[in-house]
Amino acid sequence: MATVTVEVNGRPYQVGCAEGQERRVAALAAEFDRQVRQVAQDVGQVGDLRLFLMAGLLLADENQDLKAAAARPAGGDDEAAAKALDQAASRIEKLVASL
Repeated sequence: MATVTVEVNGRPYQVGCAEGQERRVAALAAEFDRQVRQVAQDVGQVGDLRLFLMAGLLLADENQDLKAAAARPAGGDDEAAAKALDQAASRIEKLVASL
């Protein structure tokens, strides 16, 4: 197991991770730090625990929105285009059959 020192809200934290995952953990910690600093800017310094909780909830909310968007069907535009292509293909087949 590897150990990475990351900084969140100006404080260092040692985090264990799998060998070879150090860069990924550092990048994730940098994103978390960005979110924590944004929360601190919005609400003030309310203590690390509360800042971390709020930042974690915001990131979880963003993650859930992204998952929901990825799971949604492509939308009416793709369906309408597919239907129009099917109709055009049917008309072309009828024209070809009448020749």
